[in-house]
This record gives sequence, C-alpha cells and structure tokens, in this order.
Amino acid sequence: MLPAPVLEQARDELSDWRGSGMSVMEISHRSKAFMAVAEEAEALLRELLGVPANYKVLFLQGGATGQFAAIPLNLASLDSTVDYLNTGAWSKKAIGEARRHVGTVNVAADEAPSGYTTVPDPQRLQLSAGAAYLHYTPNETIGGVEFPYLPASGAVPLVADMSSTILSRPIDVAKFGLIYAGAQKNLGPAGLTVVIVREDLIGKARPGIPSVWDYKAMADEGSMLNTPPTFAWYFAGLVLRWLKAQGGLAAIGARNQAKAQLLYGAIDASGFYSNPVAKPARSWMNVPFTLRDPALDKSFLTAAQAAGLTNLAGHRSVGGMRASLYNAMPHEGVAALVAFMQDFQRRHG
Repeated sequence: MLPAPVLEQARDELSDWRGSGMSVMEISHRSKAFMAVAEEAEALLRELLGVPANYKVLFLQGGATGQFAAIPLNLASLDSTVDYLNTGAWSKKAIGEARRHVGTVNVAADEAPSGYTTVPDPQRLQLSAGAAYLHYTPNETIGGVEFPYLPASGAVPLVADMSSTILSRPIDVAKFGLIYAGAQKNLGPAGLTVVIVREDLIGKARPGIPSVWDYKAMADEGSMLNTPPTFAWYFAGLVLRWLKAQGGLAAIGARNQAKAQLLYGAIDASGFYSNPVAKPARSWMNVPFTLRDPALDKSFLTAAQAAGLTNLAGHRSVGGMRASLYNAMPHEGVAALVAFMQDFQRRHG
C-alpha cells in the first residue's frame, strides 16, 4: 500500500511535472531538475534514518535479490567465510546466492526445525572467527517472523535485508555495516533498491565484477553510472516527504506497533483464529493467521474481497491468511479487518 496523498500528487504531476509540460519520466536523469529530485530524496532518507556522514546512500536497481549477489561480490573474497542467519524464505534465498560466490557460507543459526516460527537465541549464534560479514533478515514477510533484537556481530560488519522494515521505526544505522532494501514495501513502487553502506566497506569489489554491482563505481557516479529508475526515485522522494510530515520515524513506529497490537490482540482473543509465530518474534509488518477450520479459507477470502479487504491470502508456501501492515496502512484499515474477522467468526464459529 502506498500513501493516498502521494499517489494523488504523482497522478497530478504525471503529465506536467513542475510546469515543465513533461512527465518526470521524460526529463533527462542528468538534468539539473532531476538531480535536485535525487538530492532531495537522499537528504530526506539521511534525515529520517539519521544516516551518519561516513555512509554512502545508493539508489540502485535489481531488487533485494540482486543484492544477494552484490554483497558477497563487494564484501568478501572467494576464499572468505561469511555468516548467515536462516529464519525463513528470504534468508534461504540470500544463503543460496552467497554459496555461488563465497567458498564458506556458515549458517550460524537455522530456524527450520521450528518451521520458521522463531528467531534464534542471541546467545547461541555459532559465529565464525574472522567472517567477512554477518547477514540477517530482520523481518521475514512470508512467515511473519521478526527479530526483537540486533544480532551482536562485534567487529564483523552486520548486513541486514531491511526490505520490509526500513522506515517503519527508528534504527541506529551506525550499528550496521550495510543495509539494503527493495523499495516496494515502505518506500515506493517496485524498481528501486536502496543500499546504505559504510564507506570503509566499499572499494573492495572483486576484479571482474560488473560495474553496476560495484558499490564504489556506483557511489562515484552518484548512483547514475547507468540510467536510474527515475520514476521510482522521484516517487520515493514523495514518500519520504510524507513520512517526515507524519512526524518522522518515532511517530510512524508508534503507529505501526499499535496496528500490530490491535490485530494480534483480536487473533489471540478469538479462539477461532491463530498466529503460528512465537510471541517474542511476531512481526509488526506481516501478520499470518489461520482459521480453526481450513475449509473456511475460501469463504473467508471471498467475503473479505466483497467487504473491500484485499491481498489477504497467505503465501502459497504456507497457506492461511496474511495481513501486511506497512506504513501507509492506516489504523482504520486494521480496525476494519478486525471488525470483519469478528463478524465472520459470529457467522461461522
């Protein structure tokens, strides 16, 4: 979900951006006008996240999946050891890609035995001595599992796939070596990927890496070594303005926590719905739930669609239902879902 005021502004500017008579997609990405758009977006992102001066902010393409390969190619050599925490579908994909590019991929914790309904005990991480980095996924969108703590990596750079949590609450960027995120959850439309990387970690890419995956090459060109996704970058800037107007990440975080508590409270109190995730690891962003009788799943989804509640089917790999509560989802939307769930239970419980 994207903020309605942002969608409306983009609609109004689509064919005549700032009186130019053109769309923002039609102007040169190297023009002063677009450069101002890019600079404002970066400045707003730095302000909202409190990004320290010794970090580069890159606006790239290829999604988080592209970064699964770019990270080992930039931060590790072929004979390095890298550590990964496996907490679900996206962690597994990142691990699989890393194994294509690094000699030793150490899975320092694997939550498969719980069916990916837990996060690892922070005291039991089997970390490698001298690893090039430690990678984890703070929030697994499919399983609805979220870390309630920051893994302690010591001097080893901590790398996080924040695609589904970036900008959802305050974070301390200085505790990370690298943060990356696909934009399509909380930042804008698909097509843009943000990388926030500490400066001492760039300039070490392997010989032969394609230049579009080389962090230093992209940083040196202001993320414009190639033509960037101009519309997604412009749109992200509008979302960042909207977030600032909402009161910044402290206010957004409080809203997101309240939305999650409302939905989990209704699930737990129902006796009809259930959430499979261990309570300390429940996601604020993605809430999976099942019905007591799975035979009612189809009826639930059909009735929800008729009530204007969409995109509630769980991922095909896990089934059930899943509600995503990203930044632009208002509290009223969650309240409407809870009211529908209670009414459905009265009729079918």
